[in-house]
Amino acid sequence: MKGKTPKPRPMCRHCGRAKVCRPRGLCWSCYYRPGVRDLYPSTSKFVRRGCGVTGSGTLSRRPTAAQPGTPEKIRVLQRRAAAGLSLWHPRDWSDRPLGLGYPAPAGAKNCRGHRRAA
Repeated sequence: MKGKTPKPRPMCRHCGRAKVCRPRGLCWSCYYRPGVRDLYPSTSKFVRRGCGVTGSGTLSRRPTAAQPGTPEKIRVLQRRAAAGLSLWHPRDWSDRPLGLGYPAPAGAKNCRGHRRAA
């Protein structure tokens, strides 16, 4: 490739002397020096961000009969998140055809379009 010069690699965010070769914009020495890595947030687009609620806490005492997407269900999820509980309970209302959770409303159809048996 004639005429094209490679872009210069950026310098370390911590020491500013060595070229970046590790994540977080750090050089090898700074990345592996104790405590330095924690000073710089991840620059990866795949890092988990947000309020830190992943839904992996302890289960709520009771499942909810609130249908997904309703304001009532959203309030339940907000309360669970604020309490540090798992967002989802295995027995929460579900319209899945496998009979998991609360039963579907009368006359609901399963995944093949057939009416569910009462």
